[in-house]
Amino acid sequence: MITPLDDAGLIAASRALAATDPILGDLWERNGPPPLWAREPGFATLIHLILEQQVSLASAAAAYERLVALVGVVKPTTVLGCDDDELRRAGFSRQKAAYARGLAERVSDGRLDLDAVDGMDDEAVAAALLPVLGIGPWTVDCYLIQALLRPDRWPHGDRALQVALGRVLDMAEVPDTATAARHAERWRPYRSVAARMLWHEYLGGPTNEPR
Repeated sequence: MITPLDDAGLIAASRALAATDPILGDLWERNGPPPLWAREPGFATLIHLILEQQVSLASAAAAYERLVALVGVVKPTTVLGCDDDELRRAGFSRQKAAYARGLAERVSDGRLDLDAVDGMDDEAVAAALLPVLGIGPWTVDCYLIQALLRPDRWPHGDRALQVALGRVLDMAEVPDTATAARHAERWRPYRSVAARMLWHEYLGGPTNEPR
């Protein structure tokens, strides 16, 4: 039985991490508990995550809002109804337009059942999503953390987390993906909670904008 995080569980886990790890304890004292940053599971969130790859959150949000203005409801049929020029005007690069269309085709023809994915364990979710062109480990991890609210996932390659980790550890350079992931091992079984605490710090604490 997979128990997703909720607000109460997030606060309890944040407090537990803060009590055992001095770095996270400092973040708890400075910022309090982080937001849950929950997203609705499903196709639209995966499209939004594709838009977020390697760009700012603000830029991705603006592109997503333009897509909503163009299609109304973001679902496979409406995305497949857009041509490349329409998607590019919404803010998709040529590559991301191909990713979005490929995802829409897989969901439409039944090769990917996102309702079934919701109930899978973390590794099965990854196995179901990674074959989709344009969905890599970072996108899978963020989907598990924010849409499926899994408690113990670390988003490999997340630049904001690596920057935040380097700052709180007073490192001379931003840690690379492997170094950050090794450091996160100490936060099992609540790596997703530690990630939220670091995102919260990166975004400025209690006054941050939503992810």
